[in-house]
Amino acid sequence: MVGAIAVASASPPGAAAEAMDLQALYQTLLSHYGEQSWWPADGPFEVTVGAILTQNTAWSNVEKALDSLRAADALNPEALSTMDTDRLAALIRSSGYYNQKARRLSGFARWYREQGGHEVLRQRPTETLRAQLLALHGIGPETADDMLLYAFDHPVFVIDSYTRRLLQRLRLIAGDEPYDRLQAGFHQALAPEVATYRQYHALIVEHAKTHCRKRPSCAQCPLSDSCAEASA
Repeated sequence: MVGAIAVASASPPGAAAEAMDLQALYQTLLSHYGEQSWWPADGPFEVTVGAILTQNTAWSNVEKALDSLRAADALNPEALSTMDTDRLAALIRSSGYYNQKARRLSGFARWYREQGGHEVLRQRPTETLRAQLLALHGIGPETADDMLLYAFDHPVFVIDSYTRRLLQRLRLIAGDEPYDRLQAGFHQALAPEVATYRQYHALIVEHAKTHCRKRPSCAQCPLSDSCAEASA
């Protein structure tokens, strides 16, 4: 199936993959890895905190920071919005850029409370909520879309570095396309279903950790027949 994916050079520079290409890729990953259960969190607010903490760091470091917040009874919007930022920074030190992230978490938690919390935010139209998230300090497209998909149950596809790396190695993209353009390709290819978008994103993450690393491990990779790295 994946061998039929169009090569980027056969399309205009930077063109996104066609719908059937991305569908075939999804089915291949699903067949190989099976269904994934991903983004461990105890409730939607914890997902939003994790989305901010995971910026520029490994998830293992985020888990340590979340454990510290739990131990301090601070993993809730009330505590995060009122806590001294120096103390908050100390609690999340393991996540890296902790002073910066402390300010972002504090500002986000205040906004979250002011807006009425999860159920109020969840009911807003996707584009409205996305624009409001992007207007917050320190929240870019990937973080906003993590929140939308995993915390607020909106069907938006998350484009992360794993996704760019995979699609570039499969010759589906040049690699420098704007975030929204790549996202639009997935939205055009797939039905707007939260479960499908979560599953696909989780499969890409699993594949990136198993095979499509910065230094790839190509042995037994289910995509090796179509991968630029494997054929190099």
